[in-house]
Amino acid sequence: MTGLLWERLRASLHSHRDRPAVSDPEGTLSFGELLDRAEELRGLLGLADRPGPDRARVALTAGNTAHYPVALLAVLGAGAVPFLFDPQWGETEIAAAVRSCGIDLLIHDRPLPAGSARPLRPLTGPLELSEATGERERPDLLATTELCRYTTGSTGYPGCVEFAGTAVTGAATGWITGTGLGPEDRILCFAGLANGLAFNTSLVPGLLAGSVLHLAGGLPTAGHVLRYVRQTAPTRLTGFPALYASLLRRTAPAPELAGIRVAISSGAPLPPDDARALEERYGLAVANYYGIAETGPLTFDRAPAPARGLGAPLPGVEFRIPPGARAGEPAVIAVRSASMGSRYLNAPGLLEQRLDADGFYLTGDEGYLADGLLHLAGRSGKHINVGGRKVDPTEVADVLRTVPGVTDALVLEVTRSDGDKALGALVAAPAGLATDTVRAHCRGLLAPYKVPERLAVVDRIPASSIGKPRLAAARALLEN
Repeated sequence: MTGLLWERLRASLHSHRDRPAVSDPEGTLSFGELLDRAEELRGLLGLADRPGPDRARVALTAGNTAHYPVALLAVLGAGAVPFLFDPQWGETEIAAAVRSCGIDLLIHDRPLPAGSARPLRPLTGPLELSEATGERERPDLLATTELCRYTTGSTGYPGCVEFAGTAVTGAATGWITGTGLGPEDRILCFAGLANGLAFNTSLVPGLLAGSVLHLAGGLPTAGHVLRYVRQTAPTRLTGFPALYASLLRRTAPAPELAGIRVAISSGAPLPPDDARALEERYGLAVANYYGIAETGPLTFDRAPAPARGLGAPLPGVEFRIPPGARAGEPAVIAVRSASMGSRYLNAPGLLEQRLDADGFYLTGDEGYLADGLLHLAGRSGKHINVGGRKVDPTEVADVLRTVPGVTDALVLEVTRSDGDKALGALVAAPAGLATDTVRAHCRGLLAPYKVPERLAVVDRIPASSIGKPRLAAARALLEN
């Protein structure tokens, strides 16, 4: 039983069959070849048609290559539900997602943590198929669910958001219409395809619009980015703020950037000084993408400038500022969109608690609307933004407390000398515990971006008389 998302994608692949669809350092696939390879891989998966809540649940954890969309299409075409894992996840995140979501199979391009799965067979290219092992919960999927993506969990593990096919296609259609994406566009993407930035602006919209998607590997250093730009002549560039900061550290001219009509940055608003410098030096106007895992893409600005904030709502998106809020003054933003997730599969009721009576999602972000444009002023929630990724400090602190000898931990945001934000942590432990030991423990269990950049071992966490952590004192210890 296939769904709307597969039918829409398959129709687009047929329509653009002879045009290039996706490229990586190994080569280029046309839309027709992409479809043919997906059909071939679907046969290798050997999935039987299982209707309703018992549909096969297939996790996809792989890097940015043409094999990724092939695998995604194969799972959708088999009538199974793809669960998009972050390829940077460590043992803790993978085990939690497999256990709490009832994952059946995993398609992967790198070794999985020992004990999490049993290898079955190689697939195509670097992809392998494994069967999940161990005790697993199996909460029922909604009948409308066609795909699941993850967000940083509020309970210390990745939250699995269920999406109907109408929501995924609604996100893509809103982006295509609101940004003018078309078959003539060539997208150069440096963001991971499981991430909302790439998924909602590059992968699905590109496939539906008939655009060419160029997938870049490696770190987004200035030299690396410009080599890809010269090779692919993109009209659109997708990346996180670190990519644009890298371009600014380069002093030589970069005329190849002149052909980029749309540049997207996400994760945290690009610093205004950086945005101005990019436009003055290279003629590159960067739009800040604003989207939320639970709601999809929300804004876009066709004429981006620091004073214009995050742009205007995309088609199908409606913002609401709480009654009584003064015009131009920050308040917690609520939003309703055509790309809303249905619920958290592994946290029943949590998403519903964040919806008001009219179905608006309370974002936790504070901001205001001015002349139809959204401006953010901060966040009322507890997540920490690290290089464009939201980190739940509770999750990291829980892992730190599993280090032998550690009695307590505090995770907080710190500021680097260049003004960028980073993850810091204090661990309370007896003298002699090495920070390298703590980091090694974290690297075995967490994604690399969740490993604290600044770390200090102390005899106790600074606290007030009522036991509340003293954040200023904690930051001072990390700066010494």
